[in-house]
Amino acid sequence: MTDHIAAMPGTDSISPTIGLAIMAIAFAVLALAEWLLPVRDREQSQPRRWFTNLSLFALDTLLIRLVFPLAMVGGALWAAEAGWGLFNTIAAPYWLAFVATLLLLDLALYLQHWATHRVPLLWRLHRVHHSDRDFDVTTAARFHPVEIVLSMLWKMGVVIALGAPALAVFVFEVGFAVATLFTHANFALPERWDRGVRKLLVTPSMHRIHHSDREVETNSNYGTVLTLWDRLFGTYVASGREGQRGMTIGLKEWEGDQTSRLGFSLWLPFTRR
Repeated sequence: MTDHIAAMPGTDSISPTIGLAIMAIAFAVLALAEWLLPVRDREQSQPRRWFTNLSLFALDTLLIRLVFPLAMVGGALWAAEAGWGLFNTIAAPYWLAFVATLLLLDLALYLQHWATHRVPLLWRLHRVHHSDRDFDVTTAARFHPVEIVLSMLWKMGVVIALGAPALAVFVFEVGFAVATLFTHANFALPERWDRGVRKLLVTPSMHRIHHSDREVETNSNYGTVLTLWDRLFGTYVASGREGQRGMTIGLKEWEGDQTSRLGFSLWLPFTRR
């Protein structure tokens, strides 16, 4: 094992509490921005939607803590101790391992997202996220618990295969969570800013297209942090046919208020429709 990788510089600064605090602040700031400058009017009762979406987040968090107590960072620490993974077996500078981890994890999550739209079984789970008929910061938390478990298995596998530095994994986890909140927020950057930011990063207006009920738009803009992967693999769509305010959010199969209910959302993957 390469000593400078195994040492994991900065590991002492990793704290789940810090990560949760950053995400809570991001949520509050974005929720305020939505309230002050909303892009779209609500289709459903906000209290009921928020209860459902945040309840799903609570269930997901509890399940992950029970099944994967150490999660991604723990996987990185375990791989370092065991000497497993690319950067634990080659003489790579720490900075290179750090940057490569950030880029490759973002690519891995892009590929995972693409797969959830293309593999029927995965789509059954992922359509819980897309069945939300509104699009706001809580949509970022709306995932079925089974999908979250499968996602964590994939991410931990990638982390271990890379031999990723634990600090880089922690930075990615927090950054990815904040980016997910940001890209689902019901507000928009000024058009000129949006065009500039999109050259590198995903914006809410870009990701909102992904939540359109038009299939060609749903199957686009899979990225969460970098726009690079959508541009590279030909899945980037610059604008929706109906515009940001005219597009219909959600899935054509479920256009009623049932999508805002917790029980319906948990049972949705098991329906045949």
